[in-house]
Amino acid sequence: MRVVLAIAAALVAFAANSLLCRAALGGARADAASFTFLRLASGAAVLLLLSRGAGGARGGSWPSAAALFVYAAAFSFAYFFLSAGVGALLLFGAVQVTMIGWGIARGSRPGARVWLGSLLATGGLAWLTLPGARAPSLAGSTLMLAAGVSWGVYSLRGRSSAAPPLPTTADNFVRSVPFALALFVPLAWNAHLTLRGATLALISGAIASGVGYSLWYGALPSLKPATAAIVQLLVPLIAASAAVVLFSETVSARFAVAAAAILGGVALAILPRA
Repeated sequence: MRVVLAIAAALVAFAANSLLCRAALGGARADAASFTFLRLASGAAVLLLLSRGAGGARGGSWPSAAALFVYAAAFSFAYFFLSAGVGALLLFGAVQVTMIGWGIARGSRPGARVWLGSLLATGGLAWLTLPGARAPSLAGSTLMLAAGVSWGVYSLRGRSSAAPPLPTTADNFVRSVPFALALFVPLAWNAHLTLRGATLALISGAIASGVGYSLWYGALPSLKPATAAIVQLLVPLIAASAAVVLFSETVSARFAVAAAAILGGVALAILPRA
């Protein structure tokens, strides 16, 4: 039950990140480099405070920090080229291929129910996000695919981490800050950051990213690569559902069908046989 609750809280945090990034970047309240730097720096600061009782930031690595930085930066820059729906499909499609592919390479053989569930949930995500979308740009698609692969790598490295999740995540965030600073400094002359954009970036980093990623790292060792990849297909559905509640968006028949496909596919893939 503790693992289930950690997964649920992490997925909600991921969805919150999507909404916060959309509000800041899609609303032209922040540029990508500033948003990325504030997101990672605020996450590092909060996690350092939270991890003091666990011995401080430790257990992370430079490869994990680099994967975290590439994900955050590529995700932020891709927002200027892609719609949120197309971006979500590319992002989580790349996560699926990376994590399930790595598992297969290491000898894992997902069963037919896993493959069928993954296809059903991915089809539901496509049905939810693609209608009305324009053809994505090559630059935006490349950036979002890079973000998905990097997040898949970061998640896979979390499965093999022997250190406690909180100090490990804190260490990874601290190590990622120099990368974010190196990106921000050359682009500072063109920075565009409003007070609301900075606030959204700080909330995204401190809570949705810092705390959310710690919960995710705590749950990952208990999950197979395919399971960890497939449950993340719930994130766009959670974000879309939150938008319905928060912004009074209408619930269409398309949304209902897509939600049923995503939920049914994830359940088929991860739940044991009756």
